[in-house]
Amino acid sequence: MTAQPQITIVGLGTGDENQLTLGVWRKLEAVGNRGGALYLRTKEHPMVALLDHHHIRYESFDHIYEANAGFDEVYETIASELIAQSQQTTAGEIVYAVPGHPMVAERTVQLLRERCSSEGVLLTMMGGESFLDQAFMRLGFDPIEGFQLLDATSLSRYSLNPQLHTLIGQVYDTFTASDVKLTLMELYPDDYMVTVGHALGVAGEERVREVPLYELDRIEGFGNLSLVWVPRTEREDVHSRTFSRLHEIVEILRSPEGCPWDREQTHKSLRRNLIEEAYEVLETIDEDDPDHLREELGDLLLQVMLHAQIEADEGSFTVFDVIAELNEKLIRRHPHVFGTLDAENAEEALGNWQQIKAEEKRKKGIDPAQQSVLSGVPNDLPGLLKAYKLQKKAAEVGFDWKTLEEVLPIVESELEEVKEAIREYTRTEQQEELGDLLFAVVNLARFLKVEPEEAMADANRKFRTRFGYIESQLRLKGKTFDQTDLQEMEDLWQEAKKVLKK
Repeated sequence: MTAQPQITIVGLGTGDENQLTLGVWRKLEAVGNRGGALYLRTKEHPMVALLDHHHIRYESFDHIYEANAGFDEVYETIASELIAQSQQTTAGEIVYAVPGHPMVAERTVQLLRERCSSEGVLLTMMGGESFLDQAFMRLGFDPIEGFQLLDATSLSRYSLNPQLHTLIGQVYDTFTASDVKLTLMELYPDDYMVTVGHALGVAGEERVREVPLYELDRIEGFGNLSLVWVPRTEREDVHSRTFSRLHEIVEILRSPEGCPWDREQTHKSLRRNLIEEAYEVLETIDEDDPDHLREELGDLLLQVMLHAQIEADEGSFTVFDVIAELNEKLIRRHPHVFGTLDAENAEEALGNWQQIKAEEKRKKGIDPAQQSVLSGVPNDLPGLLKAYKLQKKAAEVGFDWKTLEEVLPIVESELEEVKEAIREYTRTEQQEELGDLLFAVVNLARFLKVEPEEAMADANRKFRTRFGYIESQLRLKGKTFDQTDLQEMEDLWQEAKKVLKK
């Protein structure tokens, strides 16, 4: 009867032979004495010298690292070869030795755990000292304070938490250290002190050095046994760059111990603030001032946080529910990015978006075919923008002029009706006719492919700049508006048009 194929994974520990477990050493001796199959993920490990000293034969997978461009391919290949070798051996068992502990930062072990059962291979493991044990002891921090272990080869800004001690393993070389440095700098100050550890716990090879973050990749000696420790911190300049800190501050402001003004706010009382902050963001965009834009975006974000916190206080939802729903919607409405649909241009992407929106409505029991064509245009939009969107929606079903030449007479006709209303009608009727004229002008803007709100904003900026010129020139002359007349102001206005070019 053929024995079931078996792979036994053993951990070689951190590199100190005195820390190697007795069970693992006996397994290594046994496979050596009987001439069994011993495979090493890599022979670049201090314990390999002990194997050589006792004439224990082995094969390493270092050649696979050299033959593949990425780690994923390396690990997949190693797992496949181990399974194949276990199925071909007559001994019934092969031993696979990995640095440290098999269940800490060993992707090949995870692949074997996923595949061995379906391949009919029995998988067993024997632990070894993890580099974490030496890190806790040599670096001197207690993981109970809060701790996370991250992989340098896939480090992301989003996984960093300054309230936790962070160990970053797999810092194989200077290039990887440089990537780690740049990622950490997205959250931590350039001079934040971090610790680099090489071969922790290995007598004669261990090196520990504390450096400011900006010097991280200037240290020599990075290799298979290198790691970086980022100590936890309560520094406000670090925490202030996290979303969790913003959420905490808003929560405090709305708490009984917080700000009386913030506690009193409601959705209705904050309504005007939300609108004003949105317009201030638009103004900074027009100014092309990144510093001011950063500030105003923060003010706008605060409004979102306050509205979400009001609902959190009522037990309805939290800002994290808002974020979750937004994330789900973005993924769902971009199947050409996160799914299988294609979109070669913006028009096709918008088409996907509209189809998915319609399907979402149907799932909510809303029949898009029964809705008004003009639905979806918010009532509180600024007048010009609202008119523009209403006209665009009507145009989608063919309710529109065909050419620019057809639109111009409509504007002229509405202007004549305004003139007639001024001569003969009441103020209410004049307002109505003026509204019709503005609506027609918006139609003209649409045919000219001009956003009317942007055109109006440009006109307002131009007026403010030219009027500012008038004010500055009067000040240079030592005059006030009371000391001038309309003709002088008109002359300065015309002068401003030439000087300012806009």
